[in-house]
This record gives sequence, structure tokens and C-alpha cells, in this order.
Amino acid sequence: MKPSFVNATRPLVVGMTLKRTPNEAIYAIKNCVYAGADAVAVQLCKMEKQYKTKEELSRVFAAAAGRPIYVTDYRWNENAERTYEECAEELVMAMEAGGTLADVPGDFFCEDKEYQMTDNEEAIGKQMALIDRLHALGKEVLMSAHVLRFLPAEKVLEIAKEQVRRGADIVKIVTGANSEEEEMENLRIAALLKKELSVPFILLAAGTHAKILRMIGPCFGCFGVFAVYEHDSNAVLTQPTVAAARAVLDHFDYLPDLAVLP
Repeated sequence: MKPSFVNATRPLVVGMTLKRTPNEAIYAIKNCVYAGADAVAVQLCKMEKQYKTKEELSRVFAAAAGRPIYVTDYRWNENAERTYEECAEELVMAMEAGGTLADVPGDFFCEDKEYQMTDNEEAIGKQMALIDRLHALGKEVLMSAHVLRFLPAEKVLEIAKEQVRRGADIVKIVTGANSEEEEMENLRIAALLKKELSVPFILLAAGTHAKILRMIGPCFGCFGVFAVYEHDSNAVLTQPTVAAARAVLDHFDYLPDLAVLP
């Protein structure tokens, strides 16, 4: 069966990797797989430019052993001086090399620091053309918005629906949570997205109170958990480990209880 995020039949533990060389990425992917990851992510913005070739990425992706592969190539880290067009072409190349899901940020081609969702029509047209190219390759597309601060439910839903309108197969929004109240509201917003959206989604948060949503988001509709094999200098510390996420998803019975005893 073709690897897929969109057609997954259960929440996925996605092993995130952020490495400088192909060999480092292969080690990280294999560790994630052996720890129980259902899928992996390769974040190319960290990889040194000379290694980002179709041949090297094919070698990296082979370490996933048939699991679906999520690829990001944000204009951060090693990509800070690169153009949107260069990052877009690299993303297409990564899909040709064997990636499954491409991440197209909502402000690709025109930076928007407020919501990471540009309203520039020319940029939106370029995003949609890129998404069409990726779809033509038979690939899946996620659109991301890293807002990194708390947003009310209405704004989150507005961003999500606009991502779908632009052609995204999966919605990704990263808000914020710095209190228990914001933490609980984000869980409610996740449940709202599950009710209102026709596509898979993941709602994440940054901040002091982000861990619960990241760990049990699937209980409220998120398509999976973004996790790391270990917390090292390249890891996002709010992401749980693959082993911890695997244990929660395997042992947390969160589905509605439909069984009725006599």
C-alpha cells in the first residue's frame, strides 16, 4: 500500500529529525523507527546545502523502511539566505526522491509575521501552483502556520479553512499556551477543528503549557503526535519522545465508551 498520512487509519507517532548530514538523519530515523514511530519527518532546513541532492535524500528516506515521510524545508537555519523559489524547488525534489508529505508554509513567497498566512494574492497564487505541482507528483501537501501565540477559536478555524481553500490535504497550526486556561481552550479548539474540517489536521502549541495538547492531541482529533527520539541540542523540547508518545497512544483508551453492561 502507498505510504500516506491522509489515509492513515489510526493516529500516527511521527518521529521528527533535524540533522545536518544524511548519515546523522539516517541514524535518527532508524532510532525513531525502532522506538515505535509510525512515520518520520525530515526537516531539510537544518541539513547542509551540499547534501541536499536527490541521491542523498533517497538514501535518507530509505531508512524509513516504507513508512510515510513528512518533509519540511522552511527558510530557517541553513536556509536563511535562500529564496522562496529555491526552497520550493528543493521541496519538489525531495518529493521526487521519495517523500510523502510536503509542508508548504502559509506565508511562502511573501512573509507574514502575524499569522504566517499571507494575504498577498500573487504569493497565494504561487502557493497554489506549487501545491498543484506536488499533487501532480502523487504527493500529499500540508500547509503550516506557526503563529506561536494563543489565538481564539474563531481565528484558528479561519486559518484552517483558508489552508484547505488553497489546496492543503492536511492542516497544521501552531498556536501558544502559557496558562492552564489557554491549554484547556486549545483542546476545545482541536475538538472544534475535528467537527468543522473535512481534512486531517494537527493543532500544536508553543509555551509553558503546550505539552498536554502535543501528547494527547489525537484524543481531540489531531492526526498524530510529533515526537523525537531523544532530547538533544537539535530537538524541540516541547515534543515528547517517540517512546513516550507510543506508550500513551497504545495504552490510553480515549474513544467514547459505547459498550453497555446489563
